[in-house]
Amino acid sequence: MRKQEKTFFVQNLTEEFKSVSSFILVDYSGMGVKMQQDLRKQLKGVNAKMFVVKNTLFKLAGKAAKVSKDVLSDTVLAGPVAVVITEHDPMAPLQVLGKFAKEFDIPQMKVGIIDGSFQDKDNLITLSKLPGKDELFAQAVGTIAQPMYGIVGVLNANMQKLVYILKEASNN
Repeated sequence: MRKQEKTFFVQNLTEEFKSVSSFILVDYSGMGVKMQQDLRKQLKGVNAKMFVVKNTLFKLAGKAAKVSKDVLSDTVLAGPVAVVITEHDPMAPLQVLGKFAKEFDIPQMKVGIIDGSFQDKDNLITLSKLPGKDELFAQAVGTIAQPMYGIVGVLNANMQKLVYILKEASNN
């Protein structure tokens, strides 16, 4: 890349960091081209994208976008790094990465920013095992609605007993 292209790339990456809901840094070493294409296809299915970026350019863009210092540390930005970003559901690409890493043992998640908060590798792995946003909402609604169904069942049981008693009384 020429110097002018690098400047333009850093400006675009800075704007991306400001507009996305989350991004995750992954170590993609050991992934062949076919595996990278498969992962990109799966990420595209959840409105996320993955691209490889030089560590120095990532650091420049991160500083300009005021990304957490924990993300920009030299220990995190060591070796080959790919960035997975999304503007939509921040958990969906994390779940895709978790399933892909479980199946192939690569890529390894490093750190990430999920909804504005820094997450280390252990937190990212834990979050990747959680169900999706819609599923969590459904579980919450089900938990909230469960007592109401119980009350309706109890009230219906009394009504059914009353009908049964009246029916027996009319038969006699």
